[in-house]
Amino acid sequence: MDHLLVLLLLWSSGVQAEEKHNSESDDVRLVGGASHCAGTLELKHLGEWRIVDGYAWTLKHADVVCQLLDCGSAVSVEWRFETTNTPVWEMKTECIQSGSAVRDCVTSDSSSFIANVTCADSVRLLNGSSLCSGRLEVKSDQSWSSVCEADFDQQDAEVVCRELGCGPPSVLQGALYGEVEVPVWSKEFQCGGHESALLDCRSSGSARNSCSPGKAVGLSCSEPDDVRLVGGASRCAGTLELKHLGEWRPMFEFRWTLKEAAPICEHLDCGSAVSLQHTESSLKFSWSIKPDCVQSRSTLRECTTSGYYNPILNLTCADSVRLLNGSSLCSGRLEVKSNQSWSSVCEADFDQQDAEVVCRELGCGPPSVLQGALYGEVEAPVWSKELQCGGHESALLDCRSSGSARNSCSPGKAVGLTCSEPHDLRLVGGASRCAGSLELKLGDWRPVEASEWILGKAAVICEHLHCGSLDYVEARNESLLRSVWRVKPDCVQSGCALRECVTSEYSLMIMNFTCSDLLVQPNIHASSMDGVFEAQQQGLQVSSRSNFTISCSIQPQYPGGSFQLTFTSSNTAYSYTQPAVNHSAHFLFPAAVPAHQGNYSCVYHIYVFSHNFSSESRQLSVAVSPPAAPTVHTITGVILLLILLIVITALYFCWKASREQTLSRKDTDVVYYNYSDHGEGGSAEDESRQGGEEDLKEAHLKSN
Repeated sequence: MDHLLVLLLLWSSGVQAEEKHNSESDDVRLVGGASHCAGTLELKHLGEWRIVDGYAWTLKHADVVCQLLDCGSAVSVEWRFETTNTPVWEMKTECIQSGSAVRDCVTSDSSSFIANVTCADSVRLLNGSSLCSGRLEVKSDQSWSSVCEADFDQQDAEVVCRELGCGPPSVLQGALYGEVEVPVWSKEFQCGGHESALLDCRSSGSARNSCSPGKAVGLSCSEPDDVRLVGGASRCAGTLELKHLGEWRPMFEFRWTLKEAAPICEHLDCGSAVSLQHTESSLKFSWSIKPDCVQSRSTLRECTTSGYYNPILNLTCADSVRLLNGSSLCSGRLEVKSNQSWSSVCEADFDQQDAEVVCRELGCGPPSVLQGALYGEVEAPVWSKELQCGGHESALLDCRSSGSARNSCSPGKAVGLTCSEPHDLRLVGGASRCAGSLELKLGDWRPVEASEWILGKAAVICEHLHCGSLDYVEARNESLLRSVWRVKPDCVQSGCALRECVTSEYSLMIMNFTCSDLLVQPNIHASSMDGVFEAQQQGLQVSSRSNFTISCSIQPQYPGGSFQLTFTSSNTAYSYTQPAVNHSAHFLFPAAVPAHQGNYSCVYHIYVFSHNFSSESRQLSVAVSPPAAPTVHTITGVILLLILLIVITALYFCWKASREQTLSRKDTDVVYYNYSDHGEGGSAEDESRQGGEEDLKEAHLKSN
């Protein structure tokens, strides 16, 4: 009973799904074509049939319609321009693919673009990686059937690939894209290989109604040879042309970047993308490839649309070198092409001069890193010659080489190369290299268009120029429409190199940037009567009550301006302002106190270009020390001075006493001398005086 209930539920859900599918298909139709699977796309919504706006539709969009119509895989899509702007329905195929009903994915619009879609009538490939691969199913009597390997061969596969607009079959193997599903096609195909449709082939009834597991036909058709570069110096350079629906046309995409063009070089088996330019021409019908579609790893034919466009795209790829698995087009594991095959290069056969040539050939700056194993291990085959470049060559294969008979390379020894980004950006017309109109060099110097930029995204430009942070950015209108570069800010912010995010277009608006490094950094200097003790970490040490001066100065750039001396400490902050005189200002502090202790910086302010700008110096610390207390050494010094003073005083008094005694002797000698000079004939008075003096002399001699 339970099993029966499950079967009933499965049957009910299948019926509901079929009813939903039939309901959805009744709302979509292709009219005016050879069958109900080809023609102009129309959609019924709110009871009204209208043409569907098919502008910029690709084969992936068209395949959704083919599924709704129960047709085979999408073969082609093309939109045409009508002179009248009529009411149309706009159908969002991404909405339908998410599982929503058609009516939930339709809006009203007006347009002059009409989509023509062609689906295969009776074959489709399911569960493949592209519209040219999958498990084969054939439609007959309004039902789809798998095909058994035993009833299918290489010639049958050629017919299927041709019918789907793909290249020749590359893989024919069962179980590649899922197991066989019932019902199974009951006839053996017998194609000659020249038929335009599988059901045009002869067949013999094999009465087959089952197929062994893993034996359903899995088919991979190659991508058609649908892209080429013409008019250049080699097959890897020139105007990009695309073959679609059997017709070669120039390819248009004025918003392609170098990063988005890189898969084209890969598709052509050329080297890395080098440059991208857009050439003006008369308005013409051309193909267009949606880059976001290509980057999702879809094939080129699935990402193609058509229309009248101008300008056309010129692409240059490297002929014989490429960098793989890198973070940009200027980094990766080096491979060299020779005899139509790519080879890794061993470190032992490669040096700095060789790296300079490779970076130049790829349109990058000089090599910055040359090291093995940076971008994956070596892969066979290995380049068998030692490169001997002089460093001036324009291409690696122009260098001399010597046969080294090398056919292997040790793990981690394949050349990993990182080239610097070229100096491709500048600001011109301003007062310094960090201000002015933004210009970019990608083959030639052009202004940068201003739309889509906001301050947050524009900041990367100042960083790229090593000009600090962004002060302001503004758009300026030119009087004449001019050819400009357009930088996709989202691409730059994703980490891609600037040259990989640039595309070309015409605009009246250009960008004016001013970065914070418009002004050079001011200098700060401190001095004190106590002497200068200044270092990057230590700053100034000044004694309490001493005076000190902080000087601010800046290299002459603009006249005028002012200096603001800012002070911060643990519990306070304040500032002083003085006008700049001869590009400097001096702040005097006559008596240092503890409140002056903290960090000081000079901020230079000036008004130029109708905006205020400022630039701040490094910080300088000032420490204030209190008056010094007496120390042991100080006391010892004072005591020694006192002792020295006492000794000097004692010596002075001794000297004075000795001097008085000496003078006393001299007086006695004088008296004695005078007496002897008078002789014997003296008077009684003289004799009396002489007798007295002799008595004194005798007494003096006794005392001594």
